[in-house]
Amino acid sequence: MLEAPFDPVKLAIPFFILAILLEIGLGRLRLARAEYEARDTLTSLAMGLLRGVPALLTAGLVFAATVWAWEHRIFTVPFTAWWGWVAIFFLDDLIYYVFHRLSHERRFWWAAHVNHHSSQHYNLSTALRQTWTGSLVGTWLLWLPLAFLGFSPAQILIQQGISLVYQFWIHTEAVGRMPAWFEAVFNTPSHHRVHHARNPRYLDRNYAGILIIWDKMFGTFQAEMDAERPRYGLIRNLGSFNILTVAFHEWIAIGRDLASARSLREVVGYLLGPPGWSPDGSRDTSESLRARWAARQSAAQTPAE
Repeated sequence: MLEAPFDPVKLAIPFFILAILLEIGLGRLRLARAEYEARDTLTSLAMGLLRGVPALLTAGLVFAATVWAWEHRIFTVPFTAWWGWVAIFFLDDLIYYVFHRLSHERRFWWAAHVNHHSSQHYNLSTALRQTWTGSLVGTWLLWLPLAFLGFSPAQILIQQGISLVYQFWIHTEAVGRMPAWFEAVFNTPSHHRVHHARNPRYLDRNYAGILIIWDKMFGTFQAEMDAERPRYGLIRNLGSFNILTVAFHEWIAIGRDLASARSLREVVGYLLGPPGWSPDGSRDTSESLRARWAARQSAAQTPAE
């Protein structure tokens, strides 16, 4: 099957709107923790509303490549087979983990993803602050192996939509912690608050889509600490609600760095090094910030002689 019979994201749009309105209402009544700022919320909504426009530039290419891979498939996974949906659930979620980790740890892909982390608030509207350039940086190639294995383009698109819809509800402070068994297996608001935090302890952690098990398997899990509330946003916050600034600021910064590069090493470093990489190490990366934080923690715990 080539075309999906339904789109989970489109079906969920009314739920998204109602849930945001409900969270705003509960926050105003002080019945739930929900901090909204009008300009910030409008920026997030505008980013989500307009994200489909740039995606049109590559939609044909992505679909054609997926169809080509499926036509050269190794196996055939029937669209109606229950085991096929179980398999693609786990495989898609693992691919999402790889994609998400790449989008944080390498600057070229971070430039497409950074806008999602640019809000200093954490609420359901933040989930809609989506990338405009994500379809242009080639990360869709990570999903082509699914088509080669025999999953149809329709199955892939539906499962990607299911993952995206699931991740909407975890963008909230209104939910504390889920039951322990759920927290152990699934991505939750608590786990994802860590992911959006700029505290050194929390940087580049919890890349999960639906299942948190990948972070635990690959050493990127960090539990939310009651003693350390997450602080949201970027290491250096934008201070702007201009949607063009939000969407393109990191690409502009990369352009400036490339213009000043004096060697191929610097070009590669500015593009493919971690965000914050610099030739002389003078800029902060997540690793350097975390290392300084760990050193301070160690020093504070060392008894004076």
